[in-house]
Amino acid sequence: MLTIDFGRVHIQPGDRILDIGCGEGRHTIEACRQKDTCCVGADFMADNLTETRKKLDFHRAIDDLSCKTIDLSCMDARHLPFKTNSFDLVICSEVLEHIPDDTQAISELVRILKPGKTLAVSVPRFWPEKICWVLSPEYSRTPLGHVRIYKKPALIEAIEAFGLDFLFSHHAHSLHAPFWWLKCLVGLERTDSTAVDLYHRLLVWDLMKKPAATRFLDRLLNPILGKSLVLYFKKS
Repeated sequence: MLTIDFGRVHIQPGDRILDIGCGEGRHTIEACRQKDTCCVGADFMADNLTETRKKLDFHRAIDDLSCKTIDLSCMDARHLPFKTNSFDLVICSEVLEHIPDDTQAISELVRILKPGKTLAVSVPRFWPEKICWVLSPEYSRTPLGHVRIYKKPALIEAIEAFGLDFLFSHHAHSLHAPFWWLKCLVGLERTDSTAVDLYHRLLVWDLMKKPAATRFLDRLLNPILGKSLVLYFKKS
């Protein structure tokens, strides 16, 4: 389930790509499908990197990867161990909302990005996220959970302050917003909700099968219900 649209970031053979806060590797794997790229998947949690490695091994076994190199590393987005101007594409998807000092993290993302290259950022969209916070006080109190809700103009301004130019935006994952509202309504820790279980099965089925009907519905509803706000910037 990709949030960043790889068709809009113009990846070239030989590009160095960083997926910071890679989770279980969805964007890292897609980056590794791009021809002759050098890819780094990084996350604060070692368990996430273990899962990413398993998935990369699976895709490598079926000859689904075209990159030159793959590296997985545990690191903090606020203190990245890379030289200035060293990546052609930096992906930071659903990460900044977890970091108390997001200004320092943004500064690091910009520092390591080459001039003229792209930073792709996604965060939870304001109003779907706000509904989750209202429905479930524990939603924002979960350890390593979301510490803030972004408004689009404020986030654009915060990133442009470091010398990037905003390019364009879109929304993603409209079918996921009602799932999280339902989960927050019945209780995040509950495992006996038939409605939540059925909705989750629907999302897994959609992820695995990618039927045309749900793909069309997702694209149709994204401007209205899209759970994620996706922003693209270019370094001056």
